[in-house]
Amino acid sequence: MKTKKVVVGAIAATMLSLSVCSLAPVAAAGETVQISVGKTSAEVGGEFTVNVSLADIPSSGIQAIDFAVKYDSSVLTINSVDAGSIVKEVPTSGDASAALSDLYESSINAKEGYVSLIWSTAAEDSSYWLKKDGTFCTIKGTVSKSAKDGTVSELSIVPIDRETYSGSKAVNGKIGCGYESNGKPVKLDVSVTNGSVTVGNPQPQVTMRGDSNCDGKVDLADAILIMQALANPNKYGIGGTADKPLTEVGKANGDVDDSTVGLTGDDAVKIQKYLLHSITEL
Repeated sequence: MKTKKVVVGAIAATMLSLSVCSLAPVAAAGETVQISVGKTSAEVGGEFTVNVSLADIPSSGIQAIDFAVKYDSSVLTINSVDAGSIVKEVPTSGDASAALSDLYESSINAKEGYVSLIWSTAAEDSSYWLKKDGTFCTIKGTVSKSAKDGTVSELSIVPIDRETYSGSKAVNGKIGCGYESNGKPVKLDVSVTNGSVTVGNPQPQVTMRGDSNCDGKVDLADAILIMQALANPNKYGIGGTADKPLTEVGKANGDVDDSTVGLTGDDAVKIQKYLLHSITEL
């Protein structure tokens, strides 16, 4: 990737982000924010969705964070990068820059294969900072029609490639995450878990018929999860925002009604019949 500047509308928020993320800040001892990208699979030419999540956000909160997700543009095309739940829930009225731009910014560089992500606020009141663990953003895209089945295309979390500050001629080499305290930037350590898109959809192995939530037993919760996943796939379906959404293995486990194709309400009904002893096996 070539050196690029991250462009955000609010000058105050931009300077705050660069200060926290780049200029030799004080380290916050024992506080490590986890950044992770999900793993999924998609058919050749098909669509995929993965979440980028933050976890272990300290009680201080995050006032600014910037990083990039690198991908192979010969295999994947990124179509959209939407703000996640923890970003949407942050109030903006306390931010002096809120009227000038969104606090969350994303930029897709399809030529060089990376997505730049930044969230920053000029608000000094930490109640307006990122505080909750959860989905930071959702990346949606498509797999190339020329991709080969079995290809695992990595989604890697890396520092944003830019100057540490305008005119420095020094390339940023660190993921920025932190806040200002008493006028001084405080940097939070970051640990990353990369994700991937696997081309093709091999059938997962069934571990226990009826066990859709993969907890090692068959009970009413399995039927409920199937119905939730069908009614609200964005939350409870595969890759959903719920704490424990349906998984590929869970979907295979839950597909117990051989008279229908794929996971349907009939599978939930059959599990309930099994629990009521109307049938003896799934």
